[in-house]
Amino acid sequence: MIENFDEITQNTLIELEKTQKQFWNISRVTGEFLNLLIRENKSQNVLELGTSNGYSGIWIGKALKETGGKLTTVEFYEKRIKPARENFEKCGVLDIITTLEGSAIKILEYLPENEKFDFVFIDANKSETLRYFELIHPHLIAGGILAVDNVLSHEAKVKPFIDTISNHHDYKNVVLKLPAGLSLARKLR
Repeated sequence: MIENFDEITQNTLIELEKTQKQFWNISRVTGEFLNLLIRENKSQNVLELGTSNGYSGIWIGKALKETGGKLTTVEFYEKRIKPARENFEKCGVLDIITTLEGSAIKILEYLPENEKFDFVFIDANKSETLRYFELIHPHLIAGGILAVDNVLSHEAKVKPFIDTISNHHDYKNVVLKLPAGLSLARKLR
């Protein structure tokens, strides 16, 4: 358990973990890792692709409460947005989270040019990961972090992305053997 999480948040996370397979949520250890990484990097403006029922957004939101940052999260399925917002509210992070509904690609295509992120977490349609990366690249600041879940569990679908980022001169990437696999890249310039 994260010591600084209130009882409501801890209980909410435990309940959401029971629906992990149904909602394609990240593992607890991945949530804890993202939370720590965001706090240690003092991230301020985070983008998440794939809100689902809000499980990962709670981990991210709690870290951003400490850093004074904010989260923009994108979800394609309308039926998941209401439960996610309810979970965000229960856990005290709704006030720093903007939830956008729709295609992540379409939303990314229309991001204002000056919109910048220092941390991006992708847990959405695996076959579109390379396109997400191409659209996010100009919006990720130098020194920013790009984390992508399911790179081992969906290896074939994300291979074009892994090949691209692993050979991209602007990024240093590693694949961590967390459950499902997590690609973790820092933008160098």
